[in-house]
Amino acid sequence: MTSIGITAFASTAIVVLEYIVKIVAIGVVPENRRPSSSTAWLLLILFLPVVGIPLFLLLGSPYVNRRRARIQARANELLAKGTEAVPDTPESVEIPAELAGVVELSRSLTSLPMVTATNHGVLSDYRASIDRMTSLVEQAEETVFVEIYIMARDETTEGFFRALEDAVGRGVKVRLLLDHMGSRKYPGFRRFLRGMTEAGIDWHLMLPFQPLRGKARRIDLRNHRKLLVVDGRVAVMGSQNLIDSAYGKARNQRVGRRWNDISIQVTGEIVTSLEAIFAVDWYSECGEVLGIHAYRQEGEEREEAVEVLPAQHGPTPSVGGEVNAVQLIPSGPGFRTDPNLRAFTSLMYMARERLAIVSPYFVPDESLLAAVVTAAHRGVRVELYVSEVADQFMVDRAQSSYYQALLDAGVRIMLHPKPEVLHTKCFLVDDSYAVMGSSNMDMRSFGLNYEISLLAYGGDVVQQVGEVIEGYARRSTPLDAQAWPKRGVLRRYSESIMRLTSALQ
Repeated sequence: MTSIGITAFASTAIVVLEYIVKIVAIGVVPENRRPSSSTAWLLLILFLPVVGIPLFLLLGSPYVNRRRARIQARANELLAKGTEAVPDTPESVEIPAELAGVVELSRSLTSLPMVTATNHGVLSDYRASIDRMTSLVEQAEETVFVEIYIMARDETTEGFFRALEDAVGRGVKVRLLLDHMGSRKYPGFRRFLRGMTEAGIDWHLMLPFQPLRGKARRIDLRNHRKLLVVDGRVAVMGSQNLIDSAYGKARNQRVGRRWNDISIQVTGEIVTSLEAIFAVDWYSECGEVLGIHAYRQEGEEREEAVEVLPAQHGPTPSVGGEVNAVQLIPSGPGFRTDPNLRAFTSLMYMARERLAIVSPYFVPDESLLAAVVTAAHRGVRVELYVSEVADQFMVDRAQSSYYQALLDAGVRIMLHPKPEVLHTKCFLVDDSYAVMGSSNMDMRSFGLNYEISLLAYGGDVVQQVGEVIEGYARRSTPLDAQAWPKRGVLRRYSESIMRLTSALQ
């Protein structure tokens, strides 16, 4: 065969192979994937196969590996068995019928019922939140479980990590989980890990990406949860990471850029739910089965731990202060059912008077956008609180691509002043129901990240979340609905591009 013939044959083979790949992609990519995500991936693969195909192989799998999926499925079975004697909602609190339906939905997806909790304070003060966690660790007698997306040892967090070291010295068993890709980019990461090892802290990386050690998976998956459980009695959860409020960057400090967050401290039955979430994540990373403390009321003698998950929750407690009915809503790729998205949209359709949403990253899928817009069209007063400028360019542009549709529906978009970052994740429905936690209102949190959210009714949690939102309202300014449509062509174009890339899941 001549060189010309070889060249022609090679060219034909490449064209045929390209068409085969595209035909296969059309049948493979949409499987178990949202339509918006399928469209985005297919556009990339069909028009830029050299870029699209490697990216899809690296990032496009809709699942975590099979082992993690099996662990989550087994955990759900154990949770269902361990809480089968517990009603969907606490008998001591009268739950509206429409909320009971959402609770039942979430329980069917996660196996966790609505239980009771005593709220020891919703905080939006960054330093005070870390100081509170430090104080809890200082009082620990048996166990400390820490699971937080981003961790760094700096001036702000030094006291907390010293408290962990002192706890180990007292004989307390300290277990700690931090996300590998989320934490590794901050200064002193390796030194930080070495220091914990030397102090006797039992730590593991969540979703580690270490190909040379045989730990290779999608690098865009994150365990985004934030929680602390001490002695199985008291817990803290919310949106805040363990790092200084400027996220370790001198430039942020110079310009006054800091992160604003929210956290809550609780005791009561809900602590068992949080401890169970930690136990599943711990087992997923290191294979160790943890005992979980069965629930007991304040002042009771300690009970023996039970394997993996509690055999049962105790009776509804009689607690000091106001009783809150709460339900933990865990979510992540292992669930396959988007528990947070389904609960959020269901709650938003319940709104009759007011819906107030706080989210640093508002990049909704079709169902969430429909819920928000529909509420506004029904005459509900809908407020969306976001940063004036998001901390990530791609998110900033993707998020703002939805503003016009929201404005057209009558949504009031409130801009938290730059250079600060509004990192709080919460929303309020009719001043009756509140949700707070680690989950953003974006497709990453609904499909790729492991998250935890707390649904609250009654008691004082809803009121305190509302007070945090009112604080943001006083500092924020509404987006000018008249000026927004006049933004430049390049701005509009970048928004459209980033909106498309945000769907690549």
